Amino acid sequence: MKLCVFDFDSTLMDGETIDFLAGALGLKEKVAEITEMAMRGELDFFESLITRVRLLEGLEEKKVNEICHNLPYMLGAKETIAELKKRGYRVVVFSGGFRNATSYAKEVLGLDGDFSNILHAKNGFLTGLVGGEMMFDFSKGDMLQRLQTILNITPDNTVVVGDGANDRSMFSHAKTKIAFCAKEVLKKEANVIIDQKDLRLVLEHVE
Repeated sequence: MKLCVFDFDSTLMDGETIDFLAGALGLKEKVAEITEMAMRGELDFFESLITRVRLLEGLEEKKVNEICHNLPYMLGAKETIAELKKRGYRVVVFSGGFRNATSYAKEVLGLDGDFSNILHAKNGFLTGLVGGEMMFDFSKGDMLQRLQTILNITPDNTVVVGDGANDRSMFSHAKTKIAFCAKEVLKKEANVIIDQKDLRLVLEHVE
């Protein structure tokens, strides 16, 4: 058995979920600036996530789901996942974003699992609070090691694909480390670099 882990925002999906959500409140530029700094590794991921989600307070949960169910997936996402599964991979997504988006994408794209964060809502509106599995800089690496133990999969049989600073921790536990249209901070950790927005190119570097 083999394992392939994708990041979601700007990897499986063309953009950042939280920026799309902020756009509904007229705050896209403000949130996008913080997101960009976090992905370059200039801000602590946990602190940046808390700060950005706080700005979403008051957004209707129904609107959140509407936005998350209409995100633009990256070119080749579905085909790449299907081919990886044919090659014997379990394919999952780790996201510092939100389950509203990743659980829906799991069904649409045919993923085996999704691990992400949960936007807290009360009476149908976001409270500005967040919790979940992917809150910290180290979260993806920590979860990857847990999955490898449960599934009895070695780093040699693991592929990881991401674009930002919070993907670095999982790059430490995989033989094939693919930086996809990535920030420089992640390219330094990668042994495969893809600078074209076409996920099918991943298949050229995976057995």
